[in-house]
Amino acid sequence: MSRYTGPSYKKARRVGFSISETGKELARRPYGPGQHGNARKGKLSDYGIQLKEKQKVRFMYGLNEKQFRKTFEEAGKMAGIHGENFLKLLESRLDNIVYRMGFATTRRGARQLVNHGHITVNDKKVNIPSFRCKPGDVISIKENSKDHKAVKEALEKTTKRVEFVTFDENKLCGTYVRYPERNELNMDIDESLIVEFYNK
Repeated sequence: MSRYTGPSYKKARRVGFSISETGKELARRPYGPGQHGNARKGKLSDYGIQLKEKQKVRFMYGLNEKQFRKTFEEAGKMAGIHGENFLKLLESRLDNIVYRMGFATTRRGARQLVNHGHITVNDKKVNIPSFRCKPGDVISIKENSKDHKAVKEALEKTTKRVEFVTFDENKLCGTYVRYPERNELNMDIDESLIVEFYNK
């Protein structure tokens, strides 16, 4: 299954969850897409609830099913709580860190910046969005991309950042300080349902 590249608002309304974490997708039409989106739906089965939770997170981070499942299995080999480790690995992706630092207003935009070679990690160019960042890694805009219009606009719109990254406005670089705590991530996600889904 390939990565979804269609309208993000449509997917957000389908799963009833703000993929951008801003709430904008559901502000005007908080119901499913299509002509029957506003009609009352039947009660979901346990499987349906678990699937919906999995899709919420997959759409939010912009992964295809194969990438998503692989990351889930990696999390299972780590010490600690499987679901929390899974979210930590997703948050450690380079495209997500670029988004968290404010270089882009969406994860899709961050993915594009990485793909186009505008990002460096520890002064080395990295153009793989799924690159796994480690605490202590320094992420910055490549020297000849510092005047990039989209980056400037994104930084102007950024008002606050998560506590597990630091950012230097003058150098246009930031540090992935540590893995995030569970209470710093989206509380509308129930990762235990995803664990149940894959462990059937």
